[in-house]
Amino acid sequence: MSSISTAALWAQKKEGVMPTTPSPPFSEERSKLKITGVRMVRPRPRRPLPTYKPAPGSWSTGNVEVANPMSIYPEYKARRSLFMAPDLGPSAVEITTDKGVRGIGYGGPGAGFVIEKHLAQLLIDEDPFNLERLWDIMWRSTLYYGRKGMVVHAISAVDNALWDLVGNALKMPVYQLLGGETKSRIPSYCTGNDLEQHIEFGYTKLKLAVPYGPADGLQGMKKNVELVERARKLLGPSGEIMLDCWMALTERYTLEFAEALEPYRVYWMEECLPPDNYAGFGRLNAQISSTRMATGEHEYTRYGFQLLLEYQGADIWQPDMNWCGGLTELRRIGALAAAHDIPVIPHGGWRGGGPHYIMATPNSPWCEMFMPPPGGPDEVYQRFEEENNISRGPEGIYMRPSDRPGFGWDLVVD
Repeated sequence: MSSISTAALWAQKKEGVMPTTPSPPFSEERSKLKITGVRMVRPRPRRPLPTYKPAPGSWSTGNVEVANPMSIYPEYKARRSLFMAPDLGPSAVEITTDKGVRGIGYGGPGAGFVIEKHLAQLLIDEDPFNLERLWDIMWRSTLYYGRKGMVVHAISAVDNALWDLVGNALKMPVYQLLGGETKSRIPSYCTGNDLEQHIEFGYTKLKLAVPYGPADGLQGMKKNVELVERARKLLGPSGEIMLDCWMALTERYTLEFAEALEPYRVYWMEECLPPDNYAGFGRLNAQISSTRMATGEHEYTRYGFQLLLEYQGADIWQPDMNWCGGLTELRRIGALAAAHDIPVIPHGGWRGGGPHYIMATPNSPWCEMFMPPPGGPDEVYQRFEEENNISRGPEGIYMRPSDRPGFGWDLVVD
């Protein structure tokens, strides 16, 4: 666990040692491009996958019980889809230029409202290569009503679209824009509770979604431990097990849960508390030595992660590139983490262009993946391998980003 103190951090600030991100290799390029259009889109694959009904009992974060902040209310407990918004509009944006070069970027829920009503007007006629300038304009112009949540989801979408556009303009994949490969392929782990499917596919690193929380009492905790025990038996002694607790636990429950899990060598426990409880994360991290504390999926910008650092709240940071402020801000978060030897393992790392960041970043060692549910035709899983450049080796499943320009999308937009 990190041993840095708040006093030491302030000393570093006074000495001017705060980390900064290096300028991208193309920063001196004159693009001669001008942004002419910004619109929300719902991209779809150029080669649609066959539809199918998943095998009975297969795991899905929307349709099975997963511990969550709403589990204390019985009417919402059974599944997340009972309380989550069904559709907050498109979260992908397409940016076009006067020379026909385009970029597509993904953001988070509600991004479209902020982009259409505010950010689009700030981008027209700007040079898309000015990534730092445009990020700063979007950030400063939304401070009076933003800083987290939906507004930063919108900034993320625009920023990611700009990176895709720059890659398309220079005919380079984004990971090369970031400085190139730091690894030949990316070790990956699979999230979800279809354990047999994931192990048969070749994963040796599994993240389990904890089904029960404090509202389920000791019986619920017993069932959680039984799930971990089953995963350890299936994986054997050398595989890695992580737990996603999705903001659902309390400090007391987490301490007791961690103690019960000690025989099963859990690699990390993730997002045990609500994201703003920095002091609680700090207390847990100080008391639990049998596993690592991880969080950051619902954290925003370098300022949120600076707080997490000051409270010594986590051993592993998990920003989401589509939510935390986009690739530009993720690079800043990663630089802050690197200065304190903290690994960055992005939430949802395989989607939205995330593998490009992981490929180019030394302190980003793994990629999170979700598999298509079991029960589908062979083509579904063959395409999953093809589209993610899957390979196998000593650490189980590896993936790598596309070598096509930009993020390498093969998408259709209307």
